[in-house]
This record gives sequence, C-alpha cells and structure tokens, in this order.
Amino acid sequence: MQLTTETVRTAVAAALIEDQAADDVTTRWSVPEALEAEATMIAKQSGRVAGLTAVQEVYAAVDPTVTVRTAVADGDPVVPGQPLAWISGAARSVITGERVALNFAQRMSGIATLTSAFVAAIDGRPIALLDTRKTAPGLRAMDKYAVSCGGGTNHRLDLSAMVLLKENHLAAAGGVLPAVRRVRDGMAAEDNRMAIEVEVTTAEEAREALDCQVEWILLDNMPLEQMALIVERRNTSGSATRLEASGNITLDTIADVAATGVDAISVGALTHSPTALDISLLVTRSHG
Repeated sequence: MQLTTETVRTAVAAALIEDQAADDVTTRWSVPEALEAEATMIAKQSGRVAGLTAVQEVYAAVDPTVTVRTAVADGDPVVPGQPLAWISGAARSVITGERVALNFAQRMSGIATLTSAFVAAIDGRPIALLDTRKTAPGLRAMDKYAVSCGGGTNHRLDLSAMVLLKENHLAAAGGVLPAVRRVRDGMAAEDNRMAIEVEVTTAEEAREALDCQVEWILLDNMPLEQMALIVERRNTSGSATRLEASGNITLDTIADVAATGVDAISVGALTHSPTALDISLLVTRSHG
C-alpha cells in the first residue's frame, strides 16, 4: 500500500505532541540558537528500510528550514554503516526531531526487515505473505506500508474492508452455514457486496465453508497434513475459493506451510512483535 501525505502527517503530529517537541528544554538550554548542524542517519545492522517519508515529515513539522536528503529509498536493502539520510539545518531542530524520526524509521524498518525474511523463507513459491490487524494502535497504515516495503501483501485494512468470520462470530451465529447466510442477507439488505472469508479450525468447518463458495477460507492453527487435505479437496472440487494459513507460523515453519499448497499465509508477528532495526543519527558537523 501507499501512504498518503495526510496519514503520515497525522502520525507524525501525534508523535511530536507525545514527545513535547515544542518544549525541548534540554536542547533549548544547551545548544546555541544560531548553531547550524549536519547529521547522518546510519544503518547499524543489515535489513530493509522503511519510514524515510516519515523522517522527512518529522523535520518538516519541527522546522521547515531543515533539509533531509535521503540516500536510499523505502524498500531498499542496507548494510551496517550505510547512510540512510543526511539532515542539515538549525542544530536545535536537528536534535529535537531525532528521537521521533528514529522511532518511525526503526520500527518501520524492523517490520520491513522481518517481512523480507519471511518472504525469503517462502523460497519463491507463488504464495502471498499477508499481514494482519495486529498493528500498533494509531499506526496501522504505517505498519502495513512497512510490510509492503518488505515484500509482503496487505490484507484487510480495517473492519469495513471485507467480511472475516472468526470463531466468535461463528459461535454467536450458530456455525459456518448460518453465519455466511446471515452475512449474505445483510449484504443484500444494504445493497452491498464484498469478499467473505471464514476462519475454520476443523476439516468439517472447512468443508462447510467450501460448500458455501466463499472467497476465502482461513485455516487456523491446523496440522500440515490437514491443510494439505483441504487444499486437495478444494482443487479436486474445482472451487475458486482461496486458502489462507495462519496461526503461530515462524521462519522455521513457513516453508512447510507453503508446501501444503495454500494460496496465502498470514503472520501476525510481522507487525505485533517486530524487532526495531538498529539505526542511529549522529551530528557530523556543526558551525555558527
């Protein structure tokens, strides 16, 4: 997905307010007002970059006279010691924006890096690596953009994007068949039409969902053998339903899951527990 300017500005504005960037007492009292500085943002470990647009927006909000020149683009691979961006302008502004700029770049690059590792582990199979809604509150668009920078595919952005019947929906509705029936009745009543995905945990639920001819079936925490059998049943039936695997999938297990023949694999860890990429911002020259 692509980030809109409004989305980035909203996220950055909230982060700067949280950090009280307008009242940076340490910098105001220790750094001369007239001092100019140049700084370099540097990768300290190998990975995949994301969030440079946010870095630019941070400094545009802190001080529009600060210049940010990017050395790489979002989605690019980097190695330790590689410059990501050069920042120049009033030293106070460069330093005040440092933490928020790094927070965005480190988190988003961490997501992109982890995503690229999962994509590599799929080993070239024609399977989409999907993200989930397990994102940082208020930062979903930023998190999902970072997934795309790492080569992943964005699944539904929010609750209005598509129908996903999970176990609690099925329990409340009385099972797969009545849940799908109620959804289709609701669509008809509201003159709406969108994809339906059903989460299943058993072969019987998968059979019911296939019979309903829904667009997607989510195979949740299923053994490999069971997933492979459901893929075979789908293929022999001629169904157009796509199959997504999910549930505690790791870098060590994703290749085996992919080998079952599913169409997509979703990994919540991409956004709910990424390790931030180690990035630093160092003043390299000052004058004035």
